[in-house]
Amino acid sequence: MEAFETRILPVNDESLAEAAGLLAHGELVAFATETVYGLGGDATNDTAVARIFEVKDRPTFNPLICHFPSGAAAAGKVHFDERARSLAAAFWPGPLTLVLSRLHACRVSLLCSAGLDTLAVRVPAQESARRLLTLLGRPIAAPSANRSGNISPTAAAHVAEELNGRIGLILDDGPCPVGLESTVVDLSGETARLLRPGGVPTDAIEALIGPLEKPEERGPLLSPGQLASHYAPHHPLRLDASTVSGEEALLAFGGEPLTGAKMTLNLSPAGDLVEAAANLYAFLRALDSMDIEAIAAMPVPEQGLGRAINDRLRRAAVPRQGDAHTETGEMDTRRLGSLS
Repeated sequence: MEAFETRILPVNDESLAEAAGLLAHGELVAFATETVYGLGGDATNDTAVARIFEVKDRPTFNPLICHFPSGAAAAGKVHFDERARSLAAAFWPGPLTLVLSRLHACRVSLLCSAGLDTLAVRVPAQESARRLLTLLGRPIAAPSANRSGNISPTAAAHVAEELNGRIGLILDDGPCPVGLESTVVDLSGETARLLRPGGVPTDAIEALIGPLEKPEERGPLLSPGQLASHYAPHHPLRLDASTVSGEEALLAFGGEPLTGAKMTLNLSPAGDLVEAAANLYAFLRALDSMDIEAIAAMPVPEQGLGRAINDRLRRAAVPRQGDAHTETGEMDTRRLGSLS
């Protein structure tokens, strides 16, 4: 992938305008927040979000935090209850991420939610980040700007060491003042849960909304993708299909889709793994809504983003027990993994 030098520009009106233009056209830009540098993409653009996973060499589709210029902008995408309003008023802008239920009209890519009905949102304290968000006029999905599994970057030089040649632009706004990822609190259910400690102290949060259920009370902090049966569709999902029946829907890949299915959606006729990743969740949901017996999925190459696609499909294909997903002994599927 590395074929050019990534530019590093100091933050000013011109560089912010250029970065916003790149993001609007589906490109990725690294930018500073008060926590760590983020690898940003237009959160409403499926392909841009898929490229975030590609650039990070991320093996699974973990949820991503979506950044907004204000609490009011975030409230247009997720359901705010009294707890969320209280925390937002106290700690936004700042290093606090809230996991909330998506509104029906939310147009943020389903890849940002890893197929869940929740969305992780925050308003960064870094002024340059909020200026960039305002210029773009759309939320920015931004995990830490490093390759998956490596140390999060707190300076532009760290980003360049990790991602040189993989993205077009890094906005250099100096070292991150907090230097620690945001605190993540799940408010999507009746019980408030601490998913990750971070830049906002837990006791300050509890002083406002009461006790948080801690990760250790329900086992280790897990990312969604570690369960055996995960985000499964209602209809059975059959993998590596070489034939398809007239009562099945086909999730195809490549230029020679199988024939005979009741309905076919092709992840990428051109065999493009980024396009396939961008279409994955939306196509699975569309096929699952049909009057069919099952979904048959054609093979996807086990390379690049294909590994993440196949990981998701394998977990979705694990049989349910009875009429619901296997639940005994499983971690809460709303728990989040590597977020920033």
